[in-house]
Amino acid sequence: MRIILLGAPGAGKGTQAKIISEKLNIPHISTGDIFRANIKGNTPLGQKAKEYMDKGELVPDELTVEIVKDRLGNDDCANGFILDGFPRTIPQAEYLDKVLLQMNINLDVALLIDVKDEDIIQRMSGRRVCTNCGATYNVVFNPTKEEGICDVCKSPVIQRADDAAETVLNRLETYHKQTQPLINYYEKAGKLKIAEGAGEVEETSKRVMKVLGI
Repeated sequence: MRIILLGAPGAGKGTQAKIISEKLNIPHISTGDIFRANIKGNTPLGQKAKEYMDKGELVPDELTVEIVKDRLGNDDCANGFILDGFPRTIPQAEYLDKVLLQMNINLDVALLIDVKDEDIIQRMSGRRVCTNCGATYNVVFNPTKEEGICDVCKSPVIQRADDAAETVLNRLETYHKQTQPLINYYEKAGKLKIAEGAGEVEETSKRVMKVLGI
């Protein structure tokens, strides 16, 4: 199954992608991970991307799609994949459609993990991350046993700057302006399926599996 994941930041796309990946034995492909791997490996595509990033510029859509195309050409994608974090805009989706056509790949579904803004704000602003091992918590849904201290390694846990309520609001505003139009794009293409992302991870996962028919 070939899946594109859609949803606001903090909707739980990464968590659900991991669950789907394990269930179907297909790779979870994060564009951030692809960029880092290409830059670390000093590949030609990575070198090009690094030139833009070193200048503080956005990597052009054409180059981003080429990096995604290169990853989709790997053997582990033969039976499907989950694209997480791309496309983010209509132009990127159009570029991706052209690439998939060239590769003779048919997208099965664009899956939207749908969560209300107020739930996103509560979820993200309550998130805490361990400064040492990276374990994540939530002051409401998954608090540490000892306030401010990681359960795993006993190091301090903090709120990241991009999880502050004001920052979350800005990220949601960007999402609604740039990324949400993809919902209409894939709905018109007959590819859109929606799973409600509120509640516990297990509840969302059951809804996702039902929507995907797996």
